[in-house]
Amino acid sequence: MPFNLQTFKTRALTSVVFVVVMLAGIFVNHWTFLLLFSVIHFGCWVEYQKLVALIDPGYATINKVHKYSVMLAGWGIMLWNTTAIYNLGSLKIFEAGKFLFLVMAGVLIVSALLSKPFKPKLLAHSFFGLIYISLSWALLINIYCQGIISGADFGWVIIILLIGSIWINDTMAYIVGSFIGKTPLSPVSPKKTWEGTIGGAALAIATVTIVSHLVFHGVNNLLIMFLSLIAVVMGTLGDLFESKLKRLANVKDSGSIMPGHGGFLDRFDSLLVATPFVWLYLYIVQHLL
Repeated sequence: MPFNLQTFKTRALTSVVFVVVMLAGIFVNHWTFLLLFSVIHFGCWVEYQKLVALIDPGYATINKVHKYSVMLAGWGIMLWNTTAIYNLGSLKIFEAGKFLFLVMAGVLIVSALLSKPFKPKLLAHSFFGLIYISLSWALLINIYCQGIISGADFGWVIIILLIGSIWINDTMAYIVGSFIGKTPLSPVSPKKTWEGTIGGAALAIATVTIVSHLVFHGVNNLLIMFLSLIAVVMGTLGDLFESKLKRLANVKDSGSIMPGHGGFLDRFDSLLVATPFVWLYLYIVQHLL
């Protein structure tokens, strides 16, 4: 894949704006963090439903109750994974989230069952979306709230390490692949190469580990290295999975909100798949090691 300066400039400018918005959401306070990923959650759902409808035209026939109840059920899962830092007086957001999920999940199932004719496959598409999108963002919220990492008490530290690993890997893989990439990684994404993938991963892991050592004193470097490794490997698989969805739907991008980057799923495909595995890794580190 030859290096395209104009494409790189467009992607870079969009990335700067995007990074500013992301950092503001992460660092201002816990409410902006929840708001940021709530918006991302619904944006991903809109694009997911459009992609699935292109892959399986039957999904385009789901009624509005089905369409929006599954989104709200997913948001309920996110709120359910918050902790006491999101309490508003006597109102516990995690309890409200649990209630919202149960009600909306019930509405979703009843709506699907009452559809004529009932097509289990359409309901399965929506339940897969709950796992692929909503559960991933719920676990990211949980990571932020719990802040589970060796010696650190701030959830934002882990979030930055996770997102930073993926973003650095994405950027470095593009640059390395543009200059020396020759061997295609997968038919699903022919522009990706093994050289770019390996080079991007190595540079991302090294950068995140070194920066965390210099900035976050007392953090176990080996734990950070493995966290970054999991993030870049699973993030790459997440990228390939979303590319497969787009190929099946016969579209170039999942959306068009970010010039040079596409839509929400295009931008967060790696994070969606990497987050559950990073959460599991952190859980094992905290409870089993």
